Amino acid sequence: MIGMNFGAFLILLIISIVVSAILHFGFKYYVRPGFNSFISKVVFGWIGAWLGSPVLGYWFAGVQYQQVYLIPAILGSCAILIMMIDLAKSLKGAPAP
Repeated sequence: MIGMNFGAFLILLIISIVVSAILHFGFKYYVRPGFNSFISKVVFGWIGAWLGSPVLGYWFAGVQYQQVYLIPAILGSCAILIMMIDLAKSLKGAPAP
């Protein structure tokens, strides 16, 4: 996954944007409101999606593009974003919802 092509990068980016938008705009789950907070979620969500397949496993070979398995990528993106937000809220001192 280190030397991925542009198609795999775009798939991970789309997964990250969708998961970040659902958490940020849909569930209002953020540390700070605003577009900058959403962009930081997209960056961390991409990293979580990138690590999803190697960490969680290679599931369902039918829904993959090269080495990007969609379900572990979605779960990895969600996991990293939720951990990041909870960590920031606990360091900030705000109660977690």
